[in-house]
Amino acid sequence: MKITGRNIKRRLYGLRTLPSNIKRARYFRGHGVHSPFVYAIVREVFMQSKLRSNNRELYEELLNAEVSKRRATQLQNLMEHCKYSTFKIDCMPQSSEVCDMVIATINTPHEELAVMADKAREQKITLCIMSPSLDQQRDKACKAIVDAHPCTSVDNRGYLLLFNNHLPKQIFRL
Repeated sequence: MKITGRNIKRRLYGLRTLPSNIKRARYFRGHGVHSPFVYAIVREVFMQSKLRSNNRELYEELLNAEVSKRRATQLQNLMEHCKYSTFKIDCMPQSSEVCDMVIATINTPHEELAVMADKAREQKITLCIMSPSLDQQRDKACKAIVDAHPCTSVDNRGYLLLFNNHLPKQIFRL
């Protein structure tokens, strides 16, 4: 008599990612984040599925840049949460321009990310790198940037946020 259905190998297939999932499980819903700043971002930005205000400027620009609706909503809510008013996409502002946040989409080559991070640090601008682990070169570049970054960095798998503020060096992988 033949046993039909899923065999034991197929049932256990999902266990290969278990160590990664267990390591990140402590950050579920903000538990385990010991920074009030990052905890507020997790609760009020990452866990929100709707726009918090009527301002949709960044949201629409990100949709035009082929960013998913979920990520565009989160970044628009981040602007509201951090009280940012200006942004740039895929380029750094000139020295005379005022800018609060720069977003590097997947159209930005990985070679330019380190330069953008240095300029953002000098100008005290928040840098957002979309899809930090898209490919091996981008992943290595982002890891090097995080290692050299002197302030708080938050990686939520969809994008990497590099805050250039008064906070100490902290690295969060959610």
